[in-house]
Amino acid sequence: MRNTFRNFGFDVDLMKTQQELPIETSIITTTEISTPLGPMLAGATAEGICILEFINRIRLEKEILDLQKLLNAVMQPGQNPHLDQLENELAEYFEGKRKVFSVPLHAPGNEFAQTVWKILQEIPYGQTCSYKQQADKMNNPKAIRAIASTNGRNRLAIIIPCHRVIGSDGSMTGYAAGVEKKKWLLKFERDNSEKPANTLF
Repeated sequence: MRNTFRNFGFDVDLMKTQQELPIETSIITTTEISTPLGPMLAGATAEGICILEFINRIRLEKEILDLQKLLNAVMQPGQNPHLDQLENELAEYFEGKRKVFSVPLHAPGNEFAQTVWKILQEIPYGQTCSYKQQADKMNNPKAIRAIASTNGRNRLAIIIPCHRVIGSDGSMTGYAAGVEKKKWLLKFERDNSEKPANTLF
């Protein structure tokens, strides 16, 4: 399931960014994982998975460069036990056998972002919620736009399931990897859910 990491065409920019980092840097170990929806870039630090994105995600190059600066790290293909666990759990997910991920995560962000992403992880498999419902759960009904923006900065696709957030009217809202992938994931989860879907979609 795992293929050779190819830097996804970003070799020059990554090298430039790495030159801008201090000499003492940490390592983000990377690999490419095949899925029914196409290949994904996966990366992990010693703490856990820090990036999991479809390679066609818009602005993926910028996300990679920003993550390296944020963690003061460079990306290198290699072995990492968190990546092994992620590969196994993703395979189980796409077989319809896994509803919740247990692989350790390393998702840097401020307090607001951590709260937003935590609520995303609380949306049950096979169900959806709206940005308004997210805001209500945070007791911050005026933060809908900030929440939507923070959802968009989620670097851990599927694991932190921002694909489960839709418009209050049931409309498909933006998904950085493409709305068709979002529709596929929602249908796949509904079809494999053991409980009737409580969904806006």
